[in-house]
Amino acid sequence: MQIPARPSGGRPRIGLPVRLSSSLDPDPRVGEANGLFDYIVELVREGGGEPVPLTSAGGLGGLDGVVLPGGGDLDPRLYGEEDSGTCYDVNQEQDELDLAVARQCIDVGLPVLGICRGHQLLNVLYGGTLIQDMDPGTVSHREPDPVHGSGPWAWHEVGIAGGSKVAGLYGNTGPAAGSGAAAAVTVKIASGHHQAVARVAEGLVVTAVADDGTVEALEDPERWVASVQWHPEALELPAEERQAPFRAFVELCRSRAAAAG
Repeated sequence: MQIPARPSGGRPRIGLPVRLSSSLDPDPRVGEANGLFDYIVELVREGGGEPVPLTSAGGLGGLDGVVLPGGGDLDPRLYGEEDSGTCYDVNQEQDELDLAVARQCIDVGLPVLGICRGHQLLNVLYGGTLIQDMDPGTVSHREPDPVHGSGPWAWHEVGIAGGSKVAGLYGNTGPAAGSGAAAAVTVKIASGHHQAVARVAEGLVVTAVADDGTVEALEDPERWVASVQWHPEALELPAEERQAPFRAFVELCRSRAAAAG
């Protein structure tokens, strides 16, 4: 698909590869992921961006950035493993679309933000591996019996490395007072995943870790590529907390596009 160039002063164009699995799938997680995609589209628009649904990876030159959203599990063969039988909604067409979009955007230097599946996908794209199904541990990462009003989430806090790209999305952009280093930022996150990063890919660095060691955020130190395992778009979060990271990402894309001429 060909995307026209953004008019001068217009809204930054943020690409989002569409979800290809049907919400009518018997597994309710598929419909939930499709609903979260819609939330991200809405938050990008509220943050000052123009969401651009992507049905192919062709002609992405009119974009200013890309968000890789959540969804089903990646095909384990992409990271050299066989399916253990615990994966859900493995969709080769979706894998091909998401990987192609991510690869092309990284190659041309567009900012890329991965969320949940997008976080795992970036790790695999860079050469890392995944845990196909997490064992229960000291931190709950998914909630099998949601409490009324909490959504389909397990809630816990995570510390994000100060000065990191993800910390910048939450307003942490400079050094702490009286210090030469940026202070870490702690956020309460909506967690809903049964897979996680196993071996971190070369070329990526970890910028947030849960108390049980789960990798919660990654970034490429050479490019604006970053990802989070959690769901900043979760409807149960306060409106400002939901909007802030997407607004910051849109403004980042706007600034980088302006600097590039």
